[in-house]
Amino acid sequence: MIKFIGAFERVCDLPKTQFAEYAFAGRSNVGKSSLINAVVGMQIARTSNTPGRTQTLNVFNINDKVTIVDLPGYGYAKVSKKEAENWMLRFQEYIMTRRQLKRLFILIDSRIGPRNSDMDLMEFCDKNGISYQIIYTKKDKKIREHNQVEISADVHPAMIANILETSAEKRHGIDKLRVIIGIK
Repeated sequence: MIKFIGAFERVCDLPKTQFAEYAFAGRSNVGKSSLINAVVGMQIARTSNTPGRTQTLNVFNINDKVTIVDLPGYGYAKVSKKEAENWMLRFQEYIMTRRQLKRLFILIDSRIGPRNSDMDLMEFCDKNGISYQIIYTKKDKKIREHNQVEISADVHPAMIANILETSAEKRHGIDKLRVIIGIK
């Protein structure tokens, strides 16, 4: 059973649970909501063609075993600088204080590769010992930028070495992600 717990503006308002928590983060329009929907097998996260629609910490409970958190996107959304700073502060507070957070998934559009904002987040996690795993999204799309930055766990001490490649549309890599999260 999949249950929407709520959309939270503040980290302190998040429910305290004993469930393992898995959070999805990435630049606006990277496909976080689509990937979450593919992982759980139904439309629970709102998708949009407009970057920056997810503006709250959206929490879902899966089978009373795990919690999935859809975090606001970073990088592109057309919001004020102050609002973008507030999102980043809330995001940092979330990943620094959530004891039940088992893994942060950092999603990167495979057509574009990592941007400065992705690298900044990875560096923040490395410096603070926050375990994260890279997920390349949209692997089914054909267009690729040349000379993409390579990501290596050798230079990122908090990164889980296994980089996942996914396509929400073609369901590529979804089963591997379900195993990591513990969804059968």
